[in-house]
Amino acid sequence: MENNVRFMQYALNIAEKGVGRVSPNPPVGCILVQGDRIIAEGWHNQIGDLHAEQAAIADAEIKGENTEGCIAYVTLEPCNHFGRTPPCTQALLWAGVSKVVIASRDPNPNVRGKGIDALLAAGVDVEIGILENDANVQMQSFLNWCQFRRPLITLKMAVDVNNKVDNHETSARRFTSQSSLQYAHALRRQSDAILVGSQTVIRDNPSLTIRMVNKDGASNPMRIILDTRGEIDKHANIWNNDATTIKIHGNFNEKSIDGVESISMPSVTEQRNPADLLDLLGDRGIQELLVEGGPSVWTSFLENGVVDRVIHIRSEVDLGDGPEMELTDELLAINNLILISKFMSERDEISVFTRKGIELPHQSWPYPSD
Repeated sequence: MENNVRFMQYALNIAEKGVGRVSPNPPVGCILVQGDRIIAEGWHNQIGDLHAEQAAIADAEIKGENTEGCIAYVTLEPCNHFGRTPPCTQALLWAGVSKVVIASRDPNPNVRGKGIDALLAAGVDVEIGILENDANVQMQSFLNWCQFRRPLITLKMAVDVNNKVDNHETSARRFTSQSSLQYAHALRRQSDAILVGSQTVIRDNPSLTIRMVNKDGASNPMRIILDTRGEIDKHANIWNNDATTIKIHGNFNEKSIDGVESISMPSVTEQRNPADLLDLLGDRGIQELLVEGGPSVWTSFLENGVVDRVIHIRSEVDLGDGPEMELTDELLAINNLILISKFMSERDEISVFTRKGIELPHQSWPYPSD
């Protein structure tokens, strides 16, 4: 049992290498063990690439290791169907494994028990449930999407010492620390999509790309822009080709922008009704959504009770008179959010809230785990 836990923990650690690179698939890791020795390892690295089991078997071949009779430790039930790659069950049988230790069953209807059944039918010993909770926490956005067909929502908000978010009498400027900015870009690295409202774009002209941290093969998140009144200039930075961009607008004569998908959703505005939008994003396979701004969008999402995490950054800077956004006890209660950590980021105080029952994917989130 002790070895099972140790080996599965190793498989979970290497599965983390796929975070931000394999969505809408979950991160998965696999190791192959002979006796007490790890002879090969693999993880799902990119969409369309080898699955973790196949990658581990390929690693064994490269190293010249004999896989006959080995034990495979895999964080998610192996698939038994043809998709972008052949079935992983076939690869494991071809490798001659004697046993497969699985952390978590796959809820995907294409898999759901079929991988385990195929291995058992072939005479392979199967053990299920080693570090199951750890595996489920790691791939929580995938499991949430499988169950609800909606993304997990992280809302990131930054305020000054008096809960002000801007001063419209001065030019737009960043008022949080460089360390907090890096933290925000690490959040983007973990996300499938970023959402902002029109006023954030008009005021700040952001690019909404990953810049302050190592992308490590990850793509820029999809950009979801709420421009329900058609106010954003066609030359704004968010219309560039650095990332896939969707513009949500109202029911009017909308002018198209090259390379930008335009979707009319009259029921959705910056101030109300995010549910329809979340259904749309879920249908697009978005599992992790980062809501970056601004105050109208934050209020809408919080008042509708759809937020799963809040990253609250408070600066010691005083912006003066301007729009205000307070994360009240009432808003936290509506979303069932509890404070799980608070720390200093240079001169800023960062508070992390999560919905009860939802853990962070790992202790160093949003940075890659050790």
